[in-house]
This record gives sequence, C-alpha cells and structure tokens, in this order.
Amino acid sequence: MSSIAHVEPLTTSRALRGPFDYRLPPGLCEQGVEVGSMLVVPFARRNVLGVVVGLAQESEIAQEKLLAPLRALELGVPGELVALARWIAAEYCSTLARSLALVLPPGAARRLSGRRRGASVRTEHPAVGARRPLPPPLTQAQREVLEPLCATLAERRFGRRLLQGVTGSGKTEVYLRVAAHALEAGRGAIVLVPEIALTPQIVSRFRERFGETVAVLHSRLRPGERYEEWRRLRTGAARICVGPRSAVFAPIGDLGLIVIDEEHDSSYKHEGDPRYDARDVALWRARTAGALLLLGSATPRPESVRPGTDEPPSLRLPARVDGRTLPHVEVLDMRERPSGLHPLTGQALAEVRAARGKAIVLLNRRGWSNFLSCRSCGKVWSCPDCDVALVLHGGGPASPARSSGAGGLTLFSERGAGCPTGHYSFLACHHCGHRAAAPDCCDACGSISVARHGAGTERVQHELAAALDADGRFPVFRLDADTVSRDDPRAPDARAGESSPDSGGGVASLLARFEAAEAGVLIGTQMVAKGHDFPDVTLGVVLDADATLRFPDFRADERTFALIAQLAGRVGRGADGRVLVQTIAPEARAIACAARHDTDGFLAGELRRRQALRYPPFSHLIRITCAAGELAPAQAAASALAGRLSAAVPPETSLLGPAPLFRLRGQERQVIVLKAPERRVTVRAVGDAVQALAERREHKGVSFAVDVDPQ
Repeated sequence: MSSIAHVEPLTTSRALRGPFDYRLPPGLCEQGVEVGSMLVVPFARRNVLGVVVGLAQESEIAQEKLLAPLRALELGVPGELVALARWIAAEYCSTLARSLALVLPPGAARRLSGRRRGASVRTEHPAVGARRPLPPPLTQAQREVLEPLCATLAERRFGRRLLQGVTGSGKTEVYLRVAAHALEAGRGAIVLVPEIALTPQIVSRFRERFGETVAVLHSRLRPGERYEEWRRLRTGAARICVGPRSAVFAPIGDLGLIVIDEEHDSSYKHEGDPRYDARDVALWRARTAGALLLLGSATPRPESVRPGTDEPPSLRLPARVDGRTLPHVEVLDMRERPSGLHPLTGQALAEVRAARGKAIVLLNRRGWSNFLSCRSCGKVWSCPDCDVALVLHGGGPASPARSSGAGGLTLFSERGAGCPTGHYSFLACHHCGHRAAAPDCCDACGSISVARHGAGTERVQHELAAALDADGRFPVFRLDADTVSRDDPRAPDARAGESSPDSGGGVASLLARFEAAEAGVLIGTQMVAKGHDFPDVTLGVVLDADATLRFPDFRADERTFALIAQLAGRVGRGADGRVLVQTIAPEARAIACAARHDTDGFLAGELRRRQALRYPPFSHLIRITCAAGELAPAQAAASALAGRLSAAVPPETSLLGPAPLFRLRGQERQVIVLKAPERRVTVRAVGDAVQALAERREHKGVSFAVDVDPQ
C-alpha cells in the first residue's frame, strides 16, 4: 500500500507548480486514497484543496519532514480525468492546478469547511420544440449514415466521423439512435451543444427517449443541482450527459460515444485559462476510451473537413426529413438605405402578422444603441477600465413607432423613432460589466445634444412590439445574453425588480412561450439561429448581415456564412418559408453562398484561401497576451518573451509582434502571435518560455495568457 501521495494543490499561481509529496497516515490509507482523490492539505500556512496525481512508496524528502493531509473528501475525480487534466495543461500552456479545476466536482472548493451538502431537488427542464413521443421512421439517408456509426460502436474502437446534414435533415434522430446503441452495449455517452439556450430542446428529446438515465450539466444550474447531476454520472446512476462545453468533463465510466452538435460553433472554445477547445478535449477522451466521436453540423468548419487526411469522408444527410426544400433566401441591398428595415422586410413581417404566423429576426448585436456621442464636442462615452465605447441599454414602456402605408414598417430612425430620453436606463461595457447612468447632457461641454448611434436587439424588440403588437395579439420575444443573465439570479447582470416580457423562468420558459404562442416574433442575437426546431416559423430575417464580415478575423467569412445558413435552417420546417438578408455587401462570397445553400462551394473556396495564406487548418496559431496594470511592464515582458521565442520556435514559424491590444479591465496588454506549421513543438517552446518568464522577479506583476488556436 502506497504511503506517499503526490498532491497538486489547487492554486492559481503560474510561478508555483507541484505536485508536492504528502505522507498518508494509516487512516487515510484505509479510506483507499487513489489517483483522483481530493484531499484537504496544509499548504503555505493555510488549508487548500488538492488532488492526488500519483502515489509512491517513498519520497526524496525525509518522512519526518512531510506533512499529512487533514482529510479526504468523498467522490474524487476519476483517474482518466486526472490524465486529461495533465494533457490540457501541456496542450494549452497552462498549469496542472488550473486544468484540474475543470474536472473537479461542482462546488468542490466550497467543501473545505467539511460541511455536507443538503438534499437537492433536480431541475425540471420544460419540453421545448417539436414533440416526438415515438421514434419516427428513418429515411434511407439516415439508415445509410447509422450503419457505419453502429459498426464502429460494436467494434469498441475509436472513430471520428463528421455528419454533414442540411438543417432539418434529422441529425438529432441519428444522435438518439447511436446513443441507444451505446447504452445497449453498456457504455456511456456525452452530447454537447454550443449554448445553454439549446439545452432545453435537446434535453427534452433525450429524456423522452431515455428517461432518468439522462443527466444535465451546465453553469446555470444551482450548485446543489449541478453537484447532484455530477454525482449521478459519477456513480453510474445516469449514463448520458447533455450540456454545453463543460459537459465534456462529465465523469462517465466506459465512455462509448461523444456527440458534438453544431460543431462549427466558436462557443466550444473556453475563454478562461486554460483556453481549451472542447472539440479537441472530446477527441482526446474518445481516442483514450476507444469511443466514437460524432461531429454534426450543416455548416462544418474547414478544420473539420480535414483535407488531405486518410480519415473516412463525411457522412451526408442531403435533404430534410419531410421532403421540403430549404427556404428561398433573398438578399436585400441596403447600400442606398440609411438604416432600419428594408420595405420588403417590413411588408413580410406585416404579412406574417396578418396570417397569424411566426418569424425569427436575427441581429447579432445586443443593447439599445451601439454608443452615445455629443453632437457639440464629439465626446464618446467610454468604459473607464477598457478602451471601448459603452453600449446603451434600455428598459421601460414601449413608445409609439411610426408605420408606413400598405402594412409596411419604418423603424430605427436616426433620432430613435421618437423614444423619450428617459426610456434609457444605463450604459454598459460588454467586456468588464461596468455600468453608468445614461446621461441627459454632455459632462464635457454641457450640451444636451446627445446622439444615439446604431440599433441592438433591445431597440428592435421595442420598436417591433410597438408597430406589430399594439393589440397584444402578436408578441415580440427577445433571446440574447441580457435576457439569459437577467433570468439567472446569480449572474452579475441580474437586476432586482426588473421585469420584461422575457423575464421569469429562463431560456426554456421563453422558448416554450414562443412555441405556445399562436403567432409572434422571436428577436435575438446568434442564439436564435442555433438548433431550434419550431415547425410554424415561416419567415427569417437577418439584419446587418455583413457586420461579422467587418471583424479583423480570418474566420469572418466562415462565421457570416454559418450565421445566415443556420438562421435559414430555422425556417420552413412545417410549411413553406422565406429568408430575407439585409446587407450592404450583397456580393460578398459568404453571403452569396449562404443564399444558395452552397456549403460545399463555400468550404472549397475558404480552404483555397486559407491554404494560400497559411491559416488553419494549414497551420496553427498561438496567441500570447502579456497584461499588467501599467504599460511599461507589459511591454518589457512581451519584448523578453518575443526574444526567447524567436530563438526557440522552429524556423518555419512566423512570429508577429509584440503589438498593443486595447486596455481591458484596467490592464494594459501586449500580444504576440505565432503562425506555426508544427503544433506540438511550438506549443512546448511557448510553454517553456512563458513559464521561465513567469518565475522571474522582474515580471512578477505581469500575467501571461496563452491561447492555442484562438477562436
């Protein structure tokens, strides 16, 4: 029996790395301490939580000098997840402690006090989306897709397959059938979705089919609820886990299947340290467990197409299950129109209202107005902690909007469609959360001429409701990050006493109310384009479709194409539909391909462009950000890091920077970007260089953030 435990204390410092040896007293040895056990250990004059990452019979340090853990906590981490944490730490240039924090039971850090959890009531997930009480008959295309997937499961070997199917082609039914085969074989399954907003729909589909063997993990569950679901998975009471990105760490034994729905979505990339990609983590888990990794999308990433590899070709579902054609997409040229709705868009919305139908409107920008400025002196209201403009948010009764003849709508005028200044309640920074009261006048020159620029989802909802829902029979719902956070009392965005048509009951309730409504409009950001299945939606509208094309990102075309194609996929599932795309760039390749539903043509062109420019998947990008409270330390650290990297990375690697980034949360930032043909060697060189600088006294006040393949 091992008497020494190698323990990794869960600290956030990059400069301090374990593991450290602890002596196991007989009592803890009898409890069966193993790799993955969680121990409370004395460390640096305080008690911290640590994870056992190894066991030994002896230590290089004398036994009498070793400290002993204070106690062990119940239900530690499976050994497989400890190995996964080691891989994440190395792959994403992070620390083992930070990586282990990803795989711990929910709320583990709160258990240092030794208090036991009280009984927790499991969250009910309202059924949302088209009901299918019995498994529907499979199409010929679905049967052809299932055959190789089930064969891989039966052989209990690793396999990676891309399922490329048009929206409404029955990909979810394929997921359900493959999951059933995994359960019949005694194996577990993980099903990932890109957004919490999608969880209620797919949970209802899986619970209809598999009952209580389905557990749900996501960050908006209360701590007790989340721990209860984790415990059910850890003990084997549940064998299928459904959830967004973090569900990839579900403690499922004998894992046989991982499904990644909407695999193209950038939300699978984690923003905090370690900046892991759930798709890569899923690949590691599937390969280690001998499981099937199934990636599904109507608009797959160029990286997932994987040109030039020996992997089997993608599986195809080329048509919708009901035989309906994809909706007609019409591109509306807005170059000669200042703002607002195109006349055809206004007419189409009025027709949907008259026909008692439903529509979805996408504007990928939340808030009321993009920013405020003084017309007299030119001041722009900016965040005091970030170098960005503050966004105007509102909350209050809708004021009358103007309507034009023939049932058309004229919205979003330059001066706000007559809305009183008192309607607006605050300015907000979408980066750090700073808030300030909306000004009545300029505090720099005293002018009362304060201009509002642009329109976000709040303003669109407000003005559409005033124009279309005057009689209360055509409700306008809103789904964006603000409505999601407002429904979560733990979110920093939650405001006591605030109410709106979208508050109360969370995302599932909002979607259920839109589904139950006889008619109405759902307005929102990209969240409205992701995976929703409402058969009675006959109109889709994309406002400012080219906004994402203006981002300084080589993935801008890919994201624009996916956004339009996915929104089109929500339309016409139960009746003929149409999609209107408003843009000032009607000839843009991404928009033109999306209008033709030409995914293969877009991917072929995108791969040619990226190969010529040496962008992923033909190279790997690594971004290192050096941040400090003052500019000089950030610059010094970035320059020192660039010097180390230039001598350490392979000669074919391009090193760009250091270059300044905008100030964020009071931190001055400098960035270095590497474009590398060899991922593993370059990642190792970056990790070693960052670790060496983090340990030096002169860079003590600088934080280093490494992002491998940033999204």
